[in-house]
Amino acid sequence: MKSDAELKKIKQSLIKKGVKYCVGAYVDIHGVPKGKFVPIEHFEHFAKGSELYTGYALDGLGQAPNDDEISSVPDLEHIIQLPWQKEVAWMPADNHFYGKPYPLNSRVLLKNILGEAGKMGFGFNFGIECEIYVLKQDEQGRLFVPNRDDNLDKSCYDVKRFLDVFPWLDEMVTTMNGLGWDVYSLDHEDGNSQFEFDFKYANALTMADRYIFFRHMAKAIAAKHGLLATFMPKPFADKTGNGAHFNMSLADKRTGKNLFESKKDPRGLGISPIGYSFIAGILRHGRALCAVLAPTVNSYKRLIRRGAMSYYSWAPVFNSFGTNNRTNSIRVPMGGGRCESRNADSSCNPYLAAALVLAAGLEGVREKLNPGEPHHENLYELSPAELEMIGVQELPRTLGEAVEAFA
Repeated sequence: MKSDAELKKIKQSLIKKGVKYCVGAYVDIHGVPKGKFVPIEHFEHFAKGSELYTGYALDGLGQAPNDDEISSVPDLEHIIQLPWQKEVAWMPADNHFYGKPYPLNSRVLLKNILGEAGKMGFGFNFGIECEIYVLKQDEQGRLFVPNRDDNLDKSCYDVKRFLDVFPWLDEMVTTMNGLGWDVYSLDHEDGNSQFEFDFKYANALTMADRYIFFRHMAKAIAAKHGLLATFMPKPFADKTGNGAHFNMSLADKRTGKNLFESKKDPRGLGISPIGYSFIAGILRHGRALCAVLAPTVNSYKRLIRRGAMSYYSWAPVFNSFGTNNRTNSIRVPMGGGRCESRNADSSCNPYLAAALVLAAGLEGVREKLNPGEPHHENLYELSPAELEMIGVQELPRTLGEAVEAFA
């Protein structure tokens, strides 16, 4: 906790920048930000957790109507002055109960699992690939692609359709880089009016904070341009879905060295024994993890081989790992040194999903699990009998199946 003098200094700095209100944004179980807006004059009380909430009014916080209130305590190390609404300062926040971190808050949960990793000597490097559709709605509320020229059957990486939406894309990247996120790539994705933003990985807590803010920011900036940004996993049956692929590696907590990198990998993927055990832990719980990586009914319209599309969906359908082969749910990109969980979609709560994926991976490391040999083949082409022969399970086909696996 910062001293009164430190809090006063932060307050004066915010006032000088034009801030009039502060919000400590914690999330419900769905990853939706919640919070009260506090005038800057009351910053010191706000910073100490003055704002109280009835947890029963929110999903997944485990409270009944007769329970005492929870508070929100803002993270003062991650203050964002909204670039498009400079009167407001946004801070990620943790819920507390009776003065202690509330364990059912998913940000608190992620901190706790990171603490377990730290006791094992590990840091957790984490990156999220942010996929998003920018659309409009007709009078009946139906979504449609606003650019009539964005109608290719395979529009991935298309330059012309990218430049058609350049003003929104440019404002997004300018804003993200202004926040220090270091965007290194963006492109038109496979769906019509679908785009992807990639920025530098960070520690898991920072990346999850950023993904929550990214979703809010994308919607706000899209609205300025007369567009509607959606993170719905599968807005259209005949187009690809919105993923939020998790890129992960463990690091030496003391030196920061990537512990997944290996130049002596007999499998040839550039992954260390620790990395393989981490992957094996995720695969052990792969079907259950879908409940948090793909947490909506709509999510399972994405996790299909083809469906109404004219070609394969690119979505993971199998609880398997392999090379740069995108028919696996766990992919090791070229060059190795990290693994990518492709189950995660854009509707997930990144704190909750990252915490449980990390816990599964750490279990694999503790038990020195072996994931077996990587799959190079096109798994989409294999029959159920052929998949059984090579020991590959399918992922859940519905949210109900995923919840059953999780239970």
